[in-house]
Amino acid sequence: MRRSGTALVAGVLAGWAGACGGGSTVAGPPPRAPATMTLRSPAFADGGTIPVVYTCAGRGLAPPLRWSGVPAGARALALVMEDPDAPGGTFVHWVLVDLPPGTAALRGGAPPPPARALENSFGRRGYGGPCPPEGDRPHHYVFRLYALDAPLRLAASTSPGDVRSAIGRHAIASGRLTGRFGR
Repeated sequence: MRRSGTALVAGVLAGWAGACGGGSTVAGPPPRAPATMTLRSPAFADGGTIPVVYTCAGRGLAPPLRWSGVPAGARALALVMEDPDAPGGTFVHWVLVDLPPGTAALRGGAPPPPARALENSFGRRGYGGPCPPEGDRPHHYVFRLYALDAPLRLAASTSPGDVRSAIGRHAIASGRLTGRFGR
């Protein structure tokens, strides 16, 4: 009996660690750049609730995004989605780098070549939907799009913190969209 109880507790803790509150987080403010780009989603308004289909309580699909105002000097774009309300630090849900500067939208999680998804705080590449601990107040999920003066060309296993540092060295403009989700 004692063994099965220990296994149950370990399983519950492992599941919780996979939500926004466990896993690898980042510290400090996000990279800064002039906020001259507009980032929107046809799925939710800025400050609005992210529909369940784009969360761990639904299908976990990446939401569609659209943007404008990319400066002429941009050589690449990067997108980062973070939960600054996560216990233990900012939890990174999505990292896309080296998006072509002429790209104006994402209709799902697969970016256009040569863009790549890098490791998120879940330890996976690609989109990880909002998944705050049950009973928490709704968390804020901040999508930031950066125009960069050069492609980053980072390894797929680059940590979210190192990606933030690289973006900070190359960001020339940014756009922001915030959604909320609670369960």
